[in-house]
Amino acid sequence: MRAKTSSNYGPEAEPGSAIRTFSIGGHVLTAPKPVPGLYLVATPIGHLGDITLRALETLAGVDIIACEDTRITRRLTERYVISAQLKQYHEHNAALARPKILEKLAQGASIALVSDAGTPLISDPGFKLVREVCAAGHAVIAIPGASSVLTALSVAALPTDRFFFEGFLPAKQQARRTRLAELSRIDATLVMFESGNRIADTLGDLAGIMAERDAAICRELTKLHEEISRAPVAELAKLADTLETRGEFVLIVGPPRADALVMTEADLDDLLRSSLGRDSVKDAVAHAVELSGRPRREVYARALELAKDIKTGEDDGED
Repeated sequence: MRAKTSSNYGPEAEPGSAIRTFSIGGHVLTAPKPVPGLYLVATPIGHLGDITLRALETLAGVDIIACEDTRITRRLTERYVISAQLKQYHEHNAALARPKILEKLAQGASIALVSDAGTPLISDPGFKLVREVCAAGHAVIAIPGASSVLTALSVAALPTDRFFFEGFLPAKQQARRTRLAELSRIDATLVMFESGNRIADTLGDLAGIMAERDAAICRELTKLHEEISRAPVAELAKLADTLETRGEFVLIVGPPRADALVMTEADLDDLLRSSLGRDSVKDAVAHAVELSGRPRREVYARALELAKDIKTGEDDGED
């Protein structure tokens, strides 16, 4: 049985009351329609077996499954013989799709929102939909399950009592280095997503800012070719060129040592140069004092020197 797919939220998605089914290991189970509302359903991050019974029952019972990519979600629905309609909801069509979803909810529909993998709203476009659904007075129900953030944290062998989720870092190097300098001031384990084509560059930038911290690279979590590498950042950076770049990456970086909370002079200079390129001296200093842990007088004096150098360089370059 193939899951039905449509590119819109048209009349064929009218809510129904029929009892639907799903299948596990050849056993057919019933899935009554859930009460009207938006269901945030966590799906597997890799291994299709990592889904809860409640999630399957919900996906089979709803009127519509709103998903990022119908081709990816169809693998899941076909595995468990789920026939709910699949509708696209992603960053490129969200503005058009949201009003149609809200209209269906107002008519009494039950709708599931899923991401391509893991828990919805974590680095995907669901936030605005959930906000508008709540504002309209409809129910929002979470169906918890797999999360690459928590999965990576659990196997990284790094402190988990406090962590900061950054998501994807900036693609451009200067912006990425600036952001990493900011993150280095956070007294917590850091969790970052990265793509295979940028993993080596990101590790190099990390090594320039947090070289001595313990870290873990988690690739293809829960999948057949899962790989987890644990070592100080500097060592991982040296191995970057040998990494298999296919797949999804989660980077975990341990918290700073208690004696490493003051930014080095070199990192302070990098931060100031970046800030002075777009902000006033006053704003650049305020930002640097907050992040560096260094006295304001010291930061201000250094900012004046760098600003003078930047100005001199610009003057020398004039015709």
